[in-house]
Amino acid sequence: MCALHDPRKKFYTKEFPEQEQSTPALQQQMTPQPDCGETSYKGYGRLTGRHALVTGGDSGIGRAAAIAYAREGANVAIQYFPGEEQDAEEVKALIEEAGQQALLLPYDLRDEGAATDIVTKTVEAFGALDILVLNAAQQIAQPTLSDLSIKQVQDTFQVNIISMFESVKAAEPYLQPGSAIIATTSVQSFNPSTFLLDYAATKGAISNFIVNLAPYFAKSGVRINGVAPGPIWTPLQLDNGQLDGNIPKFGQNAPLGRAGQPVELAPVYVLLASDDASYTTGQIYGVTGGSAIDL
Repeated sequence: MCALHDPRKKFYTKEFPEQEQSTPALQQQMTPQPDCGETSYKGYGRLTGRHALVTGGDSGIGRAAAIAYAREGANVAIQYFPGEEQDAEEVKALIEEAGQQALLLPYDLRDEGAATDIVTKTVEAFGALDILVLNAAQQIAQPTLSDLSIKQVQDTFQVNIISMFESVKAAEPYLQPGSAIIATTSVQSFNPSTFLLDYAATKGAISNFIVNLAPYFAKSGVRINGVAPGPIWTPLQLDNGQLDGNIPKFGQNAPLGRAGQPVELAPVYVLLASDDASYTTGQIYGVTGGSAIDL
């Protein structure tokens, strides 16, 4: 008899303790720590022999994807913001524990050429690039438009979408038929919050980027898809990612009544990177706890 698990209660359901961190926020210092599949994700060899680059791979959703990819048989490079070494070293150990090669790439994606360098170094280390996961993001909540500086807007666009253009341009010569690009957009692309004006705008751009690039890459047998998370418990939320007082009830207004955990997105990133999704491109998969996504 198959045991069923109520999705409303499968992961953490209580109020989160009020907390914040200075930049950069670390997963190790969160209470409770997010579940990225460190002990639970089991692989089945679906990505054996492939080589992946995951931006923002030290924590949260990127960490969950990196762990899953390694356990599915891929070598994994992770880009992370300098200062997040503690989290990154944990992921490196988990990748190597799975018997795969790991590469750590400490880069600030606001820096000129950074998004190109991470692609180049991945290819130099692994000899190929088969899976490109564009996941890194900046999210800084502001209560009013007057609090939102143009410098913040510029930085958010640089990290969240301009670096994606740069990485894809750098990766194009190395992507062979069967390769996959996966970009992390957000429910904010479809149902934006006014306190995340710049962040939501970049996520809308990413959704368009995914749909627009799909026919371009289809001609060369490369697939590009997106994942639109809802409220997921990650360090992004504690580094000025939410307005004051929002953390305790974070995610509780989702239809399923709780925040999601990064490990709940890992199977989608694996599917979209694998041959099981060979006829899937230009699509956006929502993992939102029930909130609708619609272009």
